Amino acid sequence: MRVLALDVGDKRVGVAISDLTQFLARSLKVIQRGSPQGDFAAVSHLVEEHEVERVVVGYPRSLDGTVGEQAEKVERYAEGLAKALDVPVVLWDERFSTVSAERLMREAGLRGKKKRDRIDAVAAAVILQDYLDSC
Repeated sequence: MRVLALDVGDKRVGVAISDLTQFLARSLKVIQRGSPQGDFAAVSHLVEEHEVERVVVGYPRSLDGTVGEQAEKVERYAEGLAKALDVPVVLWDERFSTVSAERLMREAGLRGKKKRDRIDAVAAAVILQDYLDSC
């Protein structure tokens, strides 16, 4: 079984998935945000298609660990998603995931539009790899 990770933003949701052994994460796709129901249906489809057993949602706490406005939005999103799915939904601290994703993409030579189009999925892979490494 696999684990799916989401990096939820205001306009896009980056998606990453683990391998079957839950050892490695890879970026999968970016979902353009629409209605919550549409977002949840797209994630539900991915859960079924890839036989996912758990969904990890990046939790954007502030650097000092406090919960700000964006973290509260993600909490509400994760609560709605949990009601729409038949698998557990887990919040996971994502501090520095976008910074790490940008560094990885820069090292891979990705710039401009290619970078913008993939940054959210790569950030989701960073979140997922951190989660997998902790298990």
